Amino acid sequence: MHLLQSMSEIGLSDKEMKNTLDFLMKLGMRLVIDMIFLIILMRYIYFKIYKQSELFFTYFIFNIIIFFMCYFLNKVELSMGAAFGLFAVFGMLRYRTEDISIKDMTYLFLVIAMGLLSAVLKIEKIKFSIEMMVIGAVNGIIILMAWIFESNFFMKRELAKVIFYENIELIKAEREEEFIADLKTRTGLDIHRYNIVRIDFLRDMAHVKIYYRENAAYHKKGS
Repeated sequence: MHLLQSMSEIGLSDKEMKNTLDFLMKLGMRLVIDMIFLIILMRYIYFKIYKQSELFFTYFIFNIIIFFMCYFLNKVELSMGAAFGLFAVFGMLRYRTEDISIKDMTYLFLVIAMGLLSAVLKIEKIKFSIEMMVIGAVNGIIILMAWIFESNFFMKRELAKVIFYENIELIKAEREEEFIADLKTRTGLDIHRYNIVRIDFLRDMAHVKIYYRENAAYHKKGS
């Protein structure tokens, strides 16, 4: 009501007010759908699995920026090359201050894609409500696929971490079984493979990336 009064005070005609309200309603509905599914992806899939919230701000800001840029630029005629170029700039962006894992970059790509689809997906000659349902369905399918592949339906999810290992005598190829057994004993994880990232002979220490299955503890607590 206050919005209508304000629009009347600035001298907008009935047609202009109707078009403005229609524009704001469509923009708001798309943004609400985008935010709902983004929250589901971040809170109930990403955070539930990885227990990390440091990148929440990044993911939400990227999604919102992509949404508004694509929504308003969708009114401007762009070539297909320019559109893909715009998407690639944001999709391949890397921060220089710290490394971002492939998994985090995948989620960044997901939030960008969701913002883009929510902003520009249009179906000609159907009702607006049905179009919103289609946008919701597409976002729902994306989230469903992410949840399925992050779950243990197909195979147990493999996790990895880098550790510092001081007994570098065991990293020799001929002592591999003894090395893995020592890693399992120290970490309590059922490690099935590893990768030696770097060896520091001055400190007698190695950086080792270990790979293990989720919920596969070598020693249970209390045993």
